[in-house]
Amino acid sequence: MKSILVTEDKNIFNEQSFSFAERIEQLEKLSEKDLERAKREKNSPFSRWTQFNNDHTRELIWLALKYPKAHAILLFLIDQMDDFNAVMCSYRVLEEVLDVGQATIARNIKILKENGFIAVLKSGSSNVYAINDKIYWKSWGNNRKYSKFPANVVLALSEQEEEYQISFNDLEYIKHKEVIKGEELEN
Repeated sequence: MKSILVTEDKNIFNEQSFSFAERIEQLEKLSEKDLERAKREKNSPFSRWTQFNNDHTRELIWLALKYPKAHAILLFLIDQMDDFNAVMCSYRVLEEVLDVGQATIARNIKILKENGFIAVLKSGSSNVYAINDKIYWKSWGNNRKYSKFPANVVLALSEQEEEYQISFNDLEYIKHKEVIKGEELEN
């Protein structure tokens, strides 16, 4: 990447020199392009698609028949994973979503790990599940990445402190004061 020079006036002898006004215009155009791209992606019928490699159909049929709970966990993780094939959630989330106990989750996560469907990485006391990108992926096929982060984080309301276990609709608005250049404003 080449360096650019931004100054009050453009240096006509340096093609990488721009005035402040020119640079602002360039950045605004880039921002508009980013917004247009994001809008296209959001409206794309493919925004919620996950790609699947048919070379692994046999393994997935085996998993579904022999370990249906592990298959359900895998499908939940695939549904929640981000464009980098990763999702962070606790056992509690999996227990609540799938309506099974912790021992069932632990046993079936182990099956998924041992058979190469997922990798389990630690982030403090939470698990980050990286789905094998040779089987499923969300980004373009030539842009697959395995275990790259950030990851989507899925939280269970029941794991949160009691003060957060209420509906946001039940929260009261609290007035606060802001001080701006010595003036006090009330919001």
